[in-house]
Amino acid sequence: MFEINSILDLSHTIAAPLFEGKTYPWEVLPEIGDYILKIGPTLPADEYEQRGENIWIAKDAKVFDSAYITGPCIIGHNTEVRHCAFLRGKIIVGDNAVVGNSTELKNVIIFDNVQVPHYNYVGDSVLGFKSHMGAGSITSNVKSDKTLTKVKYEGGEIETGLKKFGAILGDHVEVGCGSVLNPGSVIGRCTNIYPLSMIRGYVPENSIYKKQGEVATKHE
Repeated sequence: MFEINSILDLSHTIAAPLFEGKTYPWEVLPEIGDYILKIGPTLPADEYEQRGENIWIAKDAKVFDSAYITGPCIIGHNTEVRHCAFLRGKIIVGDNAVVGNSTELKNVIIFDNVQVPHYNYVGDSVLGFKSHMGAGSITSNVKSDKTLTKVKYEGGEIETGLKKFGAILGDHVEVGCGSVLNPGSVIGRCTNIYPLSMIRGYVPENSIYKKQGEVATKHE
């Protein structure tokens, strides 16, 4: 239930080769920056332009002048990076995505068609195809006691070996406004999170998360 192919459709990210040979999606987090430095110079010059050091932006992307971007970073086709967005390195944003006003990103892979449109913080995370974070929802990527993050689920836990690990959102996940995804949160495909939720651990796919201990299964 945590394995990469159970959560993410790799056909919707330029970072697909980074996941090869790995079991869990969070295993890519320490390698994002180096991967960008490797593939950035190979991107087609007729499709991408280099803007600043180690920053590659698709020519048909729309980046507001007030957005602040540091490398390494890749921004995909037809993506919009809005007013005062803060992209502070080790970032892959896919095609047709939205990075909204005052949204901050750091060490993340954002798949195609993802929206983080309003006042979001996303750090040390992977957001799957067509996932969406409502206004003010954030990932918390470091535990308060600074110990290594574990992914907890009913019946056990998995050691990640990572001090900084925010969240993994499966494809088509909807996170409600004002929610906090605690370190090591993993949300399965097609799950909806109620607004103002505090997530910890694993939430199964095709679920409706109402609050801790109250998770319903979607019915077709």
